[in-house]
Amino acid sequence: MANRAGSFRTNLSGEAAYKSFLPCPLPPVPAVQMDETMVAALVEANKSLAALESISSRIPDMDLFVSMYVRKEALMSSQIEGTQATLEDVLDPMIEENTNKNVADVVNYIKATEFAINRLQSLPLCNRLIKETHAVLMENVRGQEKSPGEFRHSQNWIGGQGSTLNNARYIPPCPEDMVTSMSDLEKYMNSEDELDLLIRAALIHYQFETIHPFLDGNGRVGRLLITLFLMEKKVLTTPALYISYFLKRNRIEYYDRMTEVRNKGNYEQWILFFLTAILESSQDAIETIDKLTVLREKNVDIINGMGRASSNAKVLFDYLESNPIIDIRKTSEALDLSYNTVSSAVKRLVDAGILVQTENASRNRTFAYEDYLEILRKGT
Repeated sequence: MANRAGSFRTNLSGEAAYKSFLPCPLPPVPAVQMDETMVAALVEANKSLAALESISSRIPDMDLFVSMYVRKEALMSSQIEGTQATLEDVLDPMIEENTNKNVADVVNYIKATEFAINRLQSLPLCNRLIKETHAVLMENVRGQEKSPGEFRHSQNWIGGQGSTLNNARYIPPCPEDMVTSMSDLEKYMNSEDELDLLIRAALIHYQFETIHPFLDGNGRVGRLLITLFLMEKKVLTTPALYISYFLKRNRIEYYDRMTEVRNKGNYEQWILFFLTAILESSQDAIETIDKLTVLREKNVDIINGMGRASSNAKVLFDYLESNPIIDIRKTSEALDLSYNTVSSAVKRLVDAGILVQTENASRNRTFAYEDYLEILRKGT
């Protein structure tokens, strides 16, 4: 049965026959229906995104906020795929020594995000950039045997543990259709279209997940694509919007709504869901930035009141905002200060209630900027 989203086609024959989905190229035909509900949702989503953009351009330490948010997004996006890791794991100062497979997945997502954003300066959003980003995502982690940086040459499918082509929930395009579909998607991302950019971002994410061009990592690359598209179109200047928190909370609905497009061609209900995700995620980011700003100002005042001791405490505090869990030895190396200098600055911040000594199983004592972590931990 065909609809405006695509049709299922039969591959192979006899016992081995199976049906894969062949998506129609974007934009949808007939065009997306803009009713009152859709227009209202679009206006609200654009408004909250513009508010986030304007805050982003005002905060002096936006880079720092973004680097923490990239880590949080990496964690959430990986958790959607079943990765078991916490914010503390990702921020562990001994991460090189202690990295397990779950944490490695998240660390690679952070590297892939930074890589892709830099690459956008020299390449348009294209299949080459997508493949290169995938290679960074899959380097030396689970799934590295699944052709990092290459589109698949075999059929994949989506289903529970142990599912087969016969009982899969969804079978993406066969390899030959996938190549054509990715080429169509690349053209669409770089063409002009009168649709609002947020609606286009919704369509691109849906289409990428439907095509599922890699053997592993499609969900994470597809969610990163949303940020990359909006940055390339100058809707965002920094990757401060992360929608994985919303998608993780509404994971079942997220998958069901994409399935609804494939089964019935109903793009409109997916777009509405996506616009809600944008709205709530922008509001969440604004709220987080506000809380972190208030916390920072409060602690800077405390440190300024420390008199002569304030200069080392200030250096340590700046370091804490990008490394909210520290161990003294590594911090002294990073800051090029003696162990004792860092140790006494740590003690001052502990006495001031800014740092808390953590219960860490390893021999090294670690200290956490707990109030800061508490704000970032929401939803993880």
